Amino acid sequence: MKRSVALLMVVFALGVVRASAQDVRYDFDKDKDFSKYKTYKWVPIKGADQPDELTAKRIMAAVDTELATKGLTKTDSDNADLLVGYQTALGTEKQYTSYNTGWGYGPGWGGGWYGYGGAMSSTTTYGSTSTVYVGQLDLSMYDPVAKQLVWRGVATKTLDPKAKPEKKEKNINKAVQKLLKKYPPQPKK
Repeated sequence: MKRSVALLMVVFALGVVRASAQDVRYDFDKDKDFSKYKTYKWVPIKGADQPDELTAKRIMAAVDTELATKGLTKTDSDNADLLVGYQTALGTEKQYTSYNTGWGYGPGWGGGWYGYGGAMSSTTTYGSTSTVYVGQLDLSMYDPVAKQLVWRGVATKTLDPKAKPEKKEKNINKAVQKLLKKYPPQPKK
């Protein structure tokens, strides 16, 4: 019985960790040679949702840092090799968490002097709901010469308007690192 309670607690803990993990997806144009892209320029995406100025600064700083580690240089020139833009989306979803104690009476418990055991079974289940802010960051890179989208990545559970400033920055940095981990894409062989 202790074993099943321990197993239940491990499954519960993994579920909570998984529920709060950032999800990162990306796609790119397989026909492009990303090694030719050396410079980039920030551009606004028309009609896109934008965060407050402080969050915008954090996003741009995180992307600038990661792209610099990838060998790209930021420029204000109209001759940049890539145009980089982002947009954000905030929403909420309900999360239900339940926990079953697993404690109770089962067959064979309390056999006593008279040989009858407890057949009664009783467990306690606790439940709670909470609102989880799901903030999404969408990063797009365009080839200005071909006028085409060449790379796009999305990181969910990244932006939380209710988080403390340090937590916001940590989440954004972590998401951008994960998002650009495999940038530039490897050339076809």
